[in-house]
Amino acid sequence: MNIVIENKKVFQYKVLEKIKAGIVLTGQEVKSIKTGRLILTGSFVVIKGEEVFLVGAAIPPYQPKNAPKDYDSQRPRKLLLKKKEIKHLIGKVQQKGLTMMPLRMYTEKRNLKLEFAVVKGKKKYDKREEIKKKEIERKMRKILKVNKVY
Repeated sequence: MNIVIENKKVFQYKVLEKIKAGIVLTGQEVKSIKTGRLILTGSFVVIKGEEVFLVGAAIPPYQPKNAPKDYDSQRPRKLLLKKKEIKHLIGKVQQKGLTMMPLRMYTEKRNLKLEFAVVKGKKKYDKREEIKKKEIERKMRKILKVNKVY
């Protein structure tokens, strides 16, 4: 698994369940994503009917001069899931306060996969606690690196 891009806003949410899915893309979008030009910040996953879509993800054209004139970098992209998984997600999302957001895009063999999660928003104090923990871990790594203690 080679991670192409990660969503940096995940720390604001509590991840309840992770799901991986294929994604319908054009050839130039695949090339653009593999060069790391995907923007997942602000995107989310929605269910329309019995289909699942990634909405709000921006994929700029690989070669802007050769892009089709009607190319929309923020168009909704269909996610490939089994019917059983979609029905499970419909039940989860109907619960109050739960939503779905993308976590990362990665390659699996030759295919691009999107890992998304059913998430619940954190309270402000939870976010502060997590930021404090990360700062403490960062300081500890710095101290261990300076002292070269193994």
